[in-house]
Amino acid sequence: MESATPVIVAIDGPAGTGKSSTSKAVAAQLGLSYLDTGAQYRAITWWMVSNGIDIDDPSAIAAVAGKPEIVSGTDPEGPAITVDGVDVSAPIRTQEVSSKVSAVSAVPEVRARITELQRSIAAAAQKGIVVEGRDIGTTVLPDADLKIFLTASPEARAARRSGELKGSDVHSTREALIKRDAADSSRKTSPLAKADDAVEVDTTELTLAQVIECVVTLVEEKRAGK
Repeated sequence: MESATPVIVAIDGPAGTGKSSTSKAVAAQLGLSYLDTGAQYRAITWWMVSNGIDIDDPSAIAAVAGKPEIVSGTDPEGPAITVDGVDVSAPIRTQEVSSKVSAVSAVPEVRARITELQRSIAAAAQKGIVVEGRDIGTTVLPDADLKIFLTASPEARAARRSGELKGSDVHSTREALIKRDAADSSRKTSPLAKADDAVEVDTTELTLAQVIECVVTLVEEKRAGK
């Protein structure tokens, strides 16, 4: 495996499809780096909230988009993320950040800044990388070796997501997911969309282990065919 060609894998899809768990496991299993792009958008959102920036004012967000220093770890076993040297792994997962991340992510200056960061991280990954997000195959890494788009029914996604977000009920989680998907799919800059050359994997009826196995197989086939 050591001499395998570096492979760049883009995994996109809405929240609750098993994207993060799958991406981390596939990267770990195949010895690849891993990047959670959603965490980067959450990190910049956390910084905006912490610094009292008006989230309802895109020009205010745009004006400071270049300020926070965001550093993403790429170890799938423990992907750290810091903002201005502070570990934000926990605070970026709060409901407050979750509810504001779509608004911040929709600002073109924010997307330009984070996209540039993502491309530089992918370019620096010597053995290859699994990059998960919502616009990786379409916008960030359109030349990725393999593009995968994970989907699942809103019900299945809500059940998984409410399991992750402690104390949230499935119904309100489902409503929040549908709302966020609508916002992310309809934004002008880099919407959530499936790339034409992406392989779609519906995870509704699959266990996490089955999804991981499916994606690992796709990556190995890609590597073999190079």
